[in-house]
Amino acid sequence: MTNSAVTAEGHSAEQTVFGIIMAVSFCHLLNDTMQSLIPALYPMIKEGYGLDFTQIGFLGLVFQVTASLLQPLIGIYTDKRPLPYSLSIGMGFTLIGLVLLAYAHTYWVLLVGAGVVGLGSAVFHPESSRVARLASGGRHGLAQSLFQVGGNFGTAIGPLLAAFIVLPRGQESVAWFSLAALTGIVILWRVGVWYSNHRKASAGRKIASHAVQLPRKKVIQAIAVLAMLVFSKYVYMTSLSSYYTFYMIERFDVSVQQAQILLFVFLGAVAIGTVAGGPIVDWFGTKFVIWFSILGALPFTLALPYADYYWTIVLTFLIGVILASAFSAIVVFAQELVPGRVGMIAGLFFGFAFGIGGIGAAALGMVADRMGIEFVYQICSYLPLLGLLTIFLPDIGKGRRHLAKTSR
Repeated sequence: MTNSAVTAEGHSAEQTVFGIIMAVSFCHLLNDTMQSLIPALYPMIKEGYGLDFTQIGFLGLVFQVTASLLQPLIGIYTDKRPLPYSLSIGMGFTLIGLVLLAYAHTYWVLLVGAGVVGLGSAVFHPESSRVARLASGGRHGLAQSLFQVGGNFGTAIGPLLAAFIVLPRGQESVAWFSLAALTGIVILWRVGVWYSNHRKASAGRKIASHAVQLPRKKVIQAIAVLAMLVFSKYVYMTSLSSYYTFYMIERFDVSVQQAQILLFVFLGAVAIGTVAGGPIVDWFGTKFVIWFSILGALPFTLALPYADYYWTIVLTFLIGVILASAFSAIVVFAQELVPGRVGMIAGLFFGFAFGIGGIGAAALGMVADRMGIEFVYQICSYLPLLGLLTIFLPDIGKGRRHLAKTSR
């Protein structure tokens, strides 16, 4: 653990800087809106380029794996040498990727564009998550959920924008979203100024250590359990975010535009659950939320493949709300396990989530080609059973409710 990391994190406990948290949350919205255009474009790209599900899955794999491989490395580097202005640079990569996607005329250019967008994500997420924690004033669950919900809203808005802007006007209209990237670059430059000033003000301050001290073996076991929980959440979420439109079109014969709107309903539910999850994490604790958000979705995922049209919408909404808080809780729990390594943990888990999402997209695409899209949802319905692994997590992160009881 570096001195700068410790002092910066400790000093952040003095006050919650909501302006900075909302700034990075808004930029997370812009970032993930642009990124969500990739899966939202799948139906149009599939038809226009004559692709099969495997090729569609590989396109998602390039984007997700590019981000997943680089995020932990960037997080490790910035734990030792923080880069306040790297946030703007990351948004710049996203801008370049959008332009490539807009004007691509061959499949390989689409792959390059998706990879560059993934690079932008790899730079953006670890440092922006660190900034949210620094500005949290000790309310880590709230700050992480507010940061995360920006991404959720962005992911939800993307399919709507694709349905009403990109699909009617064609692939080149993706370039219009470069204006959002330029806006993000300006805002993140100002966030970088705050981050830089915060580090200077925090330099040399001594803080009391409240770090969790656990044996190394137990920490590694807990990280492995958290990784499996991320696996269960993100493979299932990928089945919905990447293939839900195809599922609704094939099973219920809805139009492409209707399917995009239904995808928005699911992604909007994810955003709602994320907002609600932050205060719940801080009050009830991260472990409680992990139990509820993974295992609690199981009855609904099991029912989904057999539901009719209207119940499918209801069930996907409930699944989105319940699963939403899991990732923020997992990240905060891991940061408590490995204090002072905020960037590494954020990069590791964001990167792992992206990688699992990409591998899951490719694997589920191959399953869909061979067995049908409905079979995908039948096998994925059992993934929340992995939530039972939560029993192996150490008894930490109980939240303010527990502290209030013990202080009486």
